[in-house]
Amino acid sequence: MAPVASSSGVTISCPVDGMFSFYNSPYPAHRQSSGVDVYPDTGFGGMAPSPVSGEVTLIRRVRSPRGRGYEASEYDVVMLMRSRESPDKVVKLLHVDPTLSVGDEVRAGEELGRLLRSGYYGFATSPHVHVEVREPTDPLRAQGGHRMERLNDVGRVDSLEELRGVVTLCSPEFTLVRLDTPSHGLPADVGGVSGVLDGGIPYYGWMGVHYDSGKPEGGAVELMGHPIATIEAIHDRVCLADCTDFSVKVEGNPILGLSLRLSPRKGTEFKLVPMRLGGLVLDEGSEVTVHIESV
Repeated sequence: MAPVASSSGVTISCPVDGMFSFYNSPYPAHRQSSGVDVYPDTGFGGMAPSPVSGEVTLIRRVRSPRGRGYEASEYDVVMLMRSRESPDKVVKLLHVDPTLSVGDEVRAGEELGRLLRSGYYGFATSPHVHVEVREPTDPLRAQGGHRMERLNDVGRVDSLEELRGVVTLCSPEFTLVRLDTPSHGLPADVGGVSGVLDGGIPYYGWMGVHYDSGKPEGGAVELMGHPIATIEAIHDRVCLADCTDFSVKVEGNPILGLSLRLSPRKGTEFKLVPMRLGGLVLDEGSEVTVHIESV
């Protein structure tokens, strides 16, 4: 496990072979920088390691919507833990059917439960644990979590002249593409500062851009020299930006967009999200080029 985020004295960890994201979601906690999603390298039904250390204080099943184009679990689960590091804080966890009971203690990296395919997901959403840090008096509502801070550096960010990588997985839901980069995410320029992208673009309509040094002065986010977003808010080592009108094509085929997360390891892995299930078929092991086009 690698520490990747912190909030009010609580450390959130991610499996070293997994992924994590602060902004790849349409839900309020992510837009407000108070949530982080941790993606273990396993499928739905697989076992998730706990991203935090603490004592389970509540487990509640809630009805889940039907899956939009996929078979979803009939329920999701909200789990609360009293933080081991900050006992006056509560950690809210979602999307895991726990193998623990109320009163059990768990350390980061130990077994938490099985990953659910929630009806709150889109068809291309991978299994993950949603994490928020809350006050004990306000643990459950959709808003109100404490701000998340990124712990790891984004690495050396080299500008991309083209977005070309190797297909490592092709499924009806999405295609995974791998780039060998010295950064921990997809490189971009944010107001003249080098950073990496985090979000579902352009289909969520906004994104986060992480950077280590310097400070953007505002303006545009650019990918391969193409303006793709306008900076709306600048915080410590991250900014939020609203997408401009652009489309994404892969080998001439239009797709819904790119799903972008961060990795504890160096290198960039991103998803190509098709317009519909089964709408993009590529050969695993082949090289593909992604094109950005202004609308």
